Amino acid sequence: MASAAHLPPAFTATHTTVDPHADTTAGEHDVTMETIVELCKRRGIIFQSSEIYGGLRGAWDFGPLGAALKDNVKAAWKRAMLQLRDDVVQLDASILMHPRVWEASGHVEGFTDPLVECTNCNQRWRADHLEPNKAGEIFCPNCGNKEFTDPKAFNLMFKTFVGPTEDTSAQVWMRPETAQAMFVDFAHVQLTSRQKIPFGIAQVGKSFRNEITPRNFIFRVREFEQMEMEFFVRPGTDEAWHDYWITQRWNWYVEHGMRPENLRIRPHAVDELSHYAKATVDVEYRFPFAWSELEGIANRTDFDLRRHSEFSGRDLSYFDQAEDERYVPYVIEPAAGVDRSALAFLVDAYRVDEAPTASGKVERRTLLKLHPSLAPIKVAVLPLSRNDKLVPTARAVSDLLKTDFITQYDDAGAIGRRYRRQDEVGTPYCVTVDFETVEDDRKVTVRDRDTMGQDRVAIDQLVGYLTERLPRC
Repeated sequence: MASAAHLPPAFTATHTTVDPHADTTAGEHDVTMETIVELCKRRGIIFQSSEIYGGLRGAWDFGPLGAALKDNVKAAWKRAMLQLRDDVVQLDASILMHPRVWEASGHVEGFTDPLVECTNCNQRWRADHLEPNKAGEIFCPNCGNKEFTDPKAFNLMFKTFVGPTEDTSAQVWMRPETAQAMFVDFAHVQLTSRQKIPFGIAQVGKSFRNEITPRNFIFRVREFEQMEMEFFVRPGTDEAWHDYWITQRWNWYVEHGMRPENLRIRPHAVDELSHYAKATVDVEYRFPFAWSELEGIANRTDFDLRRHSEFSGRDLSYFDQAEDERYVPYVIEPAAGVDRSALAFLVDAYRVDEAPTASGKVERRTLLKLHPSLAPIKVAVLPLSRNDKLVPTARAVSDLLKTDFITQYDDAGAIGRRYRRQDEVGTPYCVTVDFETVEDDRKVTVRDRDTMGQDRVAIDQLVGYLTERLPRC
């Protein structure tokens, strides 16, 4: 029987769980993917890679605001998984690894998707992504033909070569996941970090998959960032830890502003489980196109450590002094994508409401109701105009704030238009410097993105005012 030290702390599950075969139809949504793509391009958040050459399918660039959003998603994940815990340590492993790693993991043999080719236009498609027409017939999205070649297994790993020769002896793989390095380095990290089981190794990094049909903007791409953690536990405690991490990861999304009604936990059916998994659930999000995976949380058992022990000849077992026994740990793996999480946060934050204008009328406004910790810009400083009396004070206010908050100075256009611009990229607060500021009370107007409420705040109290409202931002 496992001691209390091997079991997770008490927790209350608050998530919604559905049947493994639950309907994936998204239903009526607040926003379309086309709207999100247009907003991202127009505001320089995310746009097509190498666009001046016609782009490359499945490749996207994150502009200034998109890069900041991704940084904030990663920082929020690291805070929850590393900074606030004593039982998880960080790894930053090489993208290129010894090719035997991928033989041991099963990727060389089994990391495949079913590939079919249209017999008319010769376009290639992933067979399980082809959708039937109203008559139930599978057809080619390019030409409409209904005949395809038989499916064949297509390995999703990118090949490359190390050194000056390009032959099989120099062939390596671009990693399709970050997880394997944490298994390969398990013994060394455990020894040098002096961690005792249960403990985890976390990593954020790039992975590469040669997807047959990249689609849905940045949802399914060929180059992406992952946030993965391998949590090593005593066999027999794995189911309790699996339940614990499902709850922890659900709570993380909700705590960072995602609406619970747009989230669900879907367990994998038996015939859906990966070869290494005892049990897996997906945290699914209601994207505009369908309910789809946001994060997978798997009970990988001792499969990976045993396989790497077998293929490398190294002992990857663990001696538990408290229990006076040696065993190969089981592993619980929460695995999320940075890009996919960023997309879900963007979709979930999108709102359209009404706002008053300077003339007393009402107009529609678009805003991203991002959690402050995720917002690319925390505070915008807006002089009422470019008047010479206002600019020095506005610049001084911006300089005051930028040491504590990511700040943008914006003086282009009417003040109402600048408010809308900041709303649309999710900036929580705008600080306006007006003539009263410089001629009378040394106070600025602070406007809240969500309520549009305004407070007059003394400049010397501004940092404290914002700190209360933007904790850890």
